[in-house]
Amino acid sequence: MTTHVQILDHGRIRELRLARPPANALDPALCRALIAALDAAVAGDADAVVLSGAPGMFSAGLDVPHLMSLGEDRHALRAAWGAFFGAARALAGLRIPVVAAITGHAPAGGCVLSLCCDYRVMARSTDPAKPYALGMNETQVGLAVPDGAQQLMRRVVGRHRAERLLVAGSMVAAEEALRIGLVDELAGVDDVVPRAILWLQDLLRLPRAPMLQTRALARADLVQALDPEHLHLDRFVDGWYEADTQAGLRALMAKLGK
Repeated sequence: MTTHVQILDHGRIRELRLARPPANALDPALCRALIAALDAAVAGDADAVVLSGAPGMFSAGLDVPHLMSLGEDRHALRAAWGAFFGAARALAGLRIPVVAAITGHAPAGGCVLSLCCDYRVMARSTDPAKPYALGMNETQVGLAVPDGAQQLMRRVVGRHRAERLLVAGSMVAAEEALRIGLVDELAGVDDVVPRAILWLQDLLRLPRAPMLQTRALARADLVQALDPEHLHLDRFVDGWYEADTQAGLRALMAKLGK
């Protein structure tokens, strides 16, 4: 167990379970712990990785209360966003296959992390009236989505549909996410991780070197999208302090406090 990331081995497939209650909000400590756990998985000769969360909540995205607590400290704010995108790059650039076991809701940064994985298995809610959902809902709280993150969405659902989802800040229910290709498979909450492992086991039966070489070529655009030059974090930090953004974030903070 590392801080905020629980490690469970299923043979040579390593599960990294985000473990920062109550919502797996992504603060710098969790992001650094995830990077370290991914590095350790590769160094320990794991053949593949499953990234999972808590039942009902994969990850609520960036820890907004933490970010708001930084006040006018632009350096700390930039570092916090840099830590998050560092974790996303570590997933995207992992040299072994990685599956997102989306165990519940995955807004904003949670959705970004899932899109950095090879395959996405999402949980069905036990209450059809309250389905789990994922999406980049940043505009709902006054944040712009960096181009690099937008490219992740375009990569899986196409340019036009990505534009509609991103501009509106839409959260997509699980069944619709499957229909449009935002996730690859749905399963019961208790079956999400086993299904992720099964997909990886099938993949790992292929001749290893050709599979990994082909995978690296196929995912080169994903890695490139998360290059710092496509994220423009300085511009993003400037936008954080705009009046509309701050108003949206304060409204979100009030909602979280209820």
